[in-house]
Amino acid sequence: MTSGSLTTRRALLVKAALTGAPLVLQSGQARAQLTKGAVTNGAGTAAGAALAGSPRSSPEARLIEIYRAIASGDRNALPLAASLVRDVPRFQLGQLVYGDLLLARSGSLTGFAAVPDGSPAAREQLQKLRDEANRRLRSLREMPPPGTVPEQVLELSRNVRHVVVVDASHSRVYVFEHQPTGLQPIRSFYASIGRAGFDKQEEGDLRTPLGVYHITSRLDDKQLEELYGIGALPLNYPNVHDRRLGRTGSGIWLHGVPRESYARSPYATEGCVALANEDMAYLMRLLEPRRTPVIIADEVKWVKPDALSVYKREFRALLSKWAEARSQGNQALLRTMYSTGFETADEPLERAAKIQAPARRAVPQRLQIYLEDVSIFRWTRGAEVTVVNYSEVPAGETRWTSKRQYWTKENGRWLLFFDGKVG
Repeated sequence: MTSGSLTTRRALLVKAALTGAPLVLQSGQARAQLTKGAVTNGAGTAAGAALAGSPRSSPEARLIEIYRAIASGDRNALPLAASLVRDVPRFQLGQLVYGDLLLARSGSLTGFAAVPDGSPAAREQLQKLRDEANRRLRSLREMPPPGTVPEQVLELSRNVRHVVVVDASHSRVYVFEHQPTGLQPIRSFYASIGRAGFDKQEEGDLRTPLGVYHITSRLDDKQLEELYGIGALPLNYPNVHDRRLGRTGSGIWLHGVPRESYARSPYATEGCVALANEDMAYLMRLLEPRRTPVIIADEVKWVKPDALSVYKREFRALLSKWAEARSQGNQALLRTMYSTGFETADEPLERAAKIQAPARRAVPQRLQIYLEDVSIFRWTRGAEVTVVNYSEVPAGETRWTSKRQYWTKENGRWLLFFDGKVG
């Protein structure tokens, strides 16, 4: 194949990538030679495909294997790409990668080629494809270091089976499993966030929120428009901390994508986190609403669990002090532990009254309680906040109430600004 014919093929592939139109590959012996490697060599190791994301047979996973082959200098990258484009002709990014590989074979490729017609719209769309490709490639080199956890997780209750971590600036979702040896990464996925980026402040700003959230429910495809793919997992945005800071908006979900959609810019949603449908189906099967935390960070900081031990001990001691004061009905001590504007979902008090005269609000009377199933999460972006999930068990009873607290650090002291039932 000559350099000229490769360039022509590259132009056709770029056009197909931009329009989403199916591309008919070459037939006969040449096509057989291109695809033979993909058929005989498969899509890489099962372990690599599992941690990278989608099921091995999905277009997303096959694209990842092409990237892995490119990174390792494996000549199977080209036949793998040819096979992908043949099987899923509307996969725009697959077409673009295949075109680049063809051009690279001639020695002419120094990067993504220019858009053939040079139109601003086409250039913008190609730039989105280029950004997506770069994010996917980078993710193969940016897995969490072995033995590390996200800094936000101080402690997990035994009834919390999984933790989801969204690294917004890297377009990546990590799934951790709570094992006897601690948190272990089991899968990761490419994801898109809000078109305007992250750090949501108000309704309609097209940003994805940052913080510690929890899955509230599960929505299957029968309850959703095609825009959201095969399912969605709504989050509790705005949470208590968001509302305290005046943040507005609603309807922030983890969700899928339209069934015929494969190319997704890193910034493509109205504020949600969008994943491939195969990846979303996996999360729908795996994750438990109400108990599963979802941490969305601008950039995740991975640390050794021992690095969090000081914070964990500090908060465990604080919770014990609070529970003891509750059990003894020690109103004087409890008042020193509450922030101005303390709220509780259990007592319908006027917010204005709580802010203007927090000392006059009713403090729970003497009642021996125990805290079970404690999970603790910290958030340090902009303000130091700690989220505590726990079960409140009155002495002598077998029933418990699932509750959540929000603490903030004011003038060097941790103060409670919310305590209420988990809805």
